[in-house]
Amino acid sequence: MPYPKRGADARAAGGRLVARLLGLLCAALLPLLAMPASAAAAEPAVRLRIVGGLAGLHQYTRHEEPFWSRELSRMTGGRASAEVVPFDRAGIRGQEMLRLVQLGAVPFGTALLSVSATQDPELAAPDLAGLNPSIDSSRRSVAAFRPYLQKMLRERYGIELLALYAYPAQVIFCSKPLAGLADLAKRRVRTSSPSQADLMEALGAVPVPTGFAEIVASVRSGNLDCAITGTMSGNTIGLHEVTTHIHSAPINWGLAAFVANGAAWEALPQDVQALLRRELPRLEQAIWAEAGHETGEGVACNTGTSSCRTGRVGRMKEVPDSPADQRLRREILVNTVLPRWARRCGPQCAQVWQQTLGPALGIELR
Repeated sequence: MPYPKRGADARAAGGRLVARLLGLLCAALLPLLAMPASAAAAEPAVRLRIVGGLAGLHQYTRHEEPFWSRELSRMTGGRASAEVVPFDRAGIRGQEMLRLVQLGAVPFGTALLSVSATQDPELAAPDLAGLNPSIDSSRRSVAAFRPYLQKMLRERYGIELLALYAYPAQVIFCSKPLAGLADLAKRRVRTSSPSQADLMEALGAVPVPTGFAEIVASVRSGNLDCAITGTMSGNTIGLHEVTTHIHSAPINWGLAAFVANGAAWEALPQDVQALLRRELPRLEQAIWAEAGHETGEGVACNTGTSSCRTGRVGRMKEVPDSPADQRLRREILVNTVLPRWARRCGPQCAQVWQQTLGPALGIELR
């Protein structure tokens, strides 16, 4: 058989094969073309990177970490998941958190307001030392300040406020006998914010800024006589073993804002955004409830009373919040803490106070 005919037969056979393959391909694609776009192709997985709150504290271990590492995947049927790490183990300085979120280096992060206030002093306003003697008072302050905070973060940093968390009450632990706030005069006291330092100075104490991890060693060495920290977090690090007296009145609470880079937030699918808008307020309320519970249990554990369930039992003496201490704290707030904050913050902060916290709390900025 001549070669030309053989080549023609081969070309014909090849043509039939191509036609058959095209037919099979069309048959396979037709059902997909008839399906909605969402069913034709699986939605890509959403993977979030989260920087959470302080490691080891119950806000993180009982609430933030389980929410992001397990609950998010369950609630979205596996479509969205997250990797979460506490910020103090992520190599991040608290003062840098808002800037890193603004730049997108941290897409979703938790910023401690007292630490961030070194760059933006108005962030200290809802948790100034002496302002909130109870968790209900702290809630009212946060509610009054929240609309301004949301607007300020969006306009100044281009980031979205998603939740506001509270740590347990920050109280005073001392290694020497203490009958009331006036006894703090001339003592070296660990502070963690400018307003705490203002309060201590007005009491005649010497404020000593000290990292949380360094508190116990500094008390043991004699560099500190007293320390302001959380009731349960102090118990967790063993502060009750090197101190003898605890003044249980809150100096402040410790607020943290959970925020998102604007572009990262807008890039999320609409249904994931809606889910987070719905579920993060529930996480926020759970953390606030934990803060209230832990405040009382921290005191119970440090003093060794029977209501201690999860902490280590100590033998500290509780110093009650006397009417004299309440009057003194309020007087220092109005005459020292608030005016000093306003001077650090600048003229615009007086207006912020008068429009937000002042009317809500009945406290005029003098």
